[in-house]
This record gives sequence, C-alpha cells and structure tokens, in this order.
Amino acid sequence: MNSRRFTLVAAVAAGALAVTGCSAPSDSGEDAGPVELTFWSWVPGIDAAVDLWNEENPDVQVTLEAVPAGSNGTYAKIYSALQAGSGAPDISQVEYQEMPGFVLEGGLIDLAPLGMAEQADEFIDWQVSQTTFGDAIYGVPQASGPMGLYYREDIFAELGLEPPTTWEEYADVARVVHASDPDRYLNTFPPANSAWFTALAWQAGAEWFGLDGDTWTVNIDSPETMKVAEYWQGLLDEGVVATEPDFANGWYAALQESRIVGWPSAQWGGAVLAGNAPDTSGLWRVAPLPQWSDATEFASANWGGSATAVLEGTEHPEEAYAFSYWLNTDPESIDLLIAGGYGWPSTKDGLEGSALDVDEEFLGGQNANRDVFVQSDQSINNDWGWIPTTSATYTYLNDGFSAAIAGEGTLMDVVRGAQEQTIKDLEAKGLKVRAGS
Repeated sequence: MNSRRFTLVAAVAAGALAVTGCSAPSDSGEDAGPVELTFWSWVPGIDAAVDLWNEENPDVQVTLEAVPAGSNGTYAKIYSALQAGSGAPDISQVEYQEMPGFVLEGGLIDLAPLGMAEQADEFIDWQVSQTTFGDAIYGVPQASGPMGLYYREDIFAELGLEPPTTWEEYADVARVVHASDPDRYLNTFPPANSAWFTALAWQAGAEWFGLDGDTWTVNIDSPETMKVAEYWQGLLDEGVVATEPDFANGWYAALQESRIVGWPSAQWGGAVLAGNAPDTSGLWRVAPLPQWSDATEFASANWGGSATAVLEGTEHPEEAYAFSYWLNTDPESIDLLIAGGYGWPSTKDGLEGSALDVDEEFLGGQNANRDVFVQSDQSINNDWGWIPTTSATYTYLNDGFSAAIAGEGTLMDVVRGAQEQTIKDLEAKGLKVRAGS
C-alpha cells in the first residue's frame, strides 16, 4: 500500500459525514429463507451473469435493477437514499472517479475484512488502487478502458501513412488526412467529453489530485495538462481535427461515411465502432497510443471503468461481497460480461482464454487485445487518483470546452478555470485543499 493511499483515508475520514450506522449482521439462517439482494447497474448484458449466479446460488438471490449510467441520475438517487437511511440497493455499480465521493459520505462498506484484502492480488494493481483508501477496499474492480489508437487501415494505406508513434507524428497524419479531403478528419476533439481529455492528460504524466497529509492537492493546470491542452488547441486552430461531439448521431454518420478515420480510444471503443459503423468491418486496426517525444518509457492511460460496491445499510454484507467477487472473477461470468461489451477485465488472468483473446473480424483479423491493450493496461500510472467532487470538475471542463470550441476562450483557459473552481468545491465541503502537487 503506497503512502499516498494511506494518507487518503485520513483526509476522507476527516471530512466524512456518517450517513448510517454499522451494518446489521447477516442473517441467512434456515428459517429466514433465501437472502435477497438488490443490485443497481447499467452495464450492458450484466443480467446474464446475474441469472447465472441465481441459478447456482438458490440461497442468495440477486435482483438486478437496470438504472441509467451513474452520472445520469443514479448517483444522486443513491446519495438521497443513503441520507434518508432507506431505499439504497445492497450493491451498486460505481465508477472509479466517484469512489472518493461515496467514501466521503460514508456510503460504502469496507470489503477488506470480508475477503478482499486476501483476494486483491487477483486483480490488476492500478484498478485495485482506484478502490483502496488506506487499509480499506471499497469495491471489487470490474472493468476498465486501457487506451489505444483505432485507425482506418485502408485509408492510411491509400494515403501512404503509417500509424503515428508520437503525438508529433499524429499531428502530421491529421494534416495529411484533412488535406486529402476537406470533409475528412483523423478524429474529433469531443466537446462535452472531458473524460477523454482527462485520460490524455493522465497519459502525459499529469496527476490532478493528491494528498499532502490531511490536505487535498489540486494540480489540474500542471505543465503536463497544459501541454495536452496546447496541443489540441493547435490542431483546432489549424482546422485539421473535427469538433463533432462523440457518441452522437453526427459522429456515427461521420464514421460510417469515412469522414472520421481514427479515434484515440479505450479498449471498449472497438465495440462502439462495430456497433455503429458495421459496414466498415475489416477496415479498422488498433495501434498503441502515440507517445510524447519526451517520454522516457511507454505510457498509456485509462478511459472509463467501474467497480462493484456494497452499500452501507445492507443487512447482508457477506453475501453481497460474495456475489460481487464472483461476478468479477468467475470465468463464465467474465465471458458473459464480455459478450455484453462491458470492457477490459479487472482480473490479472481475465484475458487468457476468454472471449476477448481472439482475432477480430472487425479489425481485419487483428487480436488487438493481446497485441495492444495488454501492454496498455500494464502502462497506466497507478498513482492517478480522484477527489470527492470529480463530477463537478468534469462539468467545468465539459462546459468550458464546448464554449472554447464555439469561440469563447481557449482550452488552456478552461483548464485554469477548472483548477480554480475545483479548489473552491473542496473548500466548500470543509476539506483542506491547496493548489499544486
């Protein structure tokens, strides 16, 4: 356990607002009937894994409630239920960036004494670090999104291009692609998707949030982040990248019509492309994420990911943990989750022999998971952490980037503004905070 994570628990505890008391002991006696658990999740296809659990565990039945993605209302609903002392599920999907907020509110059960302390080594280290606060572990890692570069191999070949290995080369490729057709771009800078920008800052070596004793540190406007902002501002000023919002109809149409021919994205991005541009099957490939020219070793980043957390107030923490652990480690469950498109497995042996360890027709027969994403997953900075007000920081960046693309300021202005606002947010929660690393 690194010292950063050790001090994190002190800061969280200092500001924690206890919502509920200790959990009641589990009661699964013979006369009590099957233990009934509720599970809130928005992961596609997770119902199949829950069904399998219920078939194999008649004494512990899990009822899945499909909910909107956390930031679309589910987190607010959970917070309200925790504050009210009733109505929260036993188990919930929680994205990594939201873990500190729930810990601060005293909403999650420490899974370490329930078995996670001994079983943590089965999971990828950086994902475990996302759920660990001091000696406490507040979630079972489920999935993540190590990043790579999706590109159209046919169009690159037509233009005599090779996949860029550095961001400098990437800019050159963007210029060539756009020069070949004024309606064609290498990719889009997605306004209102600051998670994508955050991942690229993570790769560049930024560490936005940290702790110094019991004081939170905020370093969003670090030199590493400003380098990323200046890079994309330069490409926007040149007009060689699009500004189409991603995951929107216009973006899907651009992919289908070969007007956008690349995408620095997470491992789960392949399923997005295959599902929304099926006629381009066989034409895409994946290369490692381009590197900054001053990088001393290969660096990647993560986009997305979440854990399975057990919430305070459950009457059955042991059974809830047993289900959470099984859901994310049982090979058959993992294959069912993969079939649903949930992302990159959290267990160290999750790829081996799984449905992901295959040559993919959509990628022209490439096994990108083994060729690219294994290395990517092993090259993510373990020390990246989050704060209890991450969602607000994302909002500042989303709104600011959208305004900047519309002509109001620059990406660098937005980063500086998010730094100032984030410090104010933490202060408003009564937490000690300062600027810098």
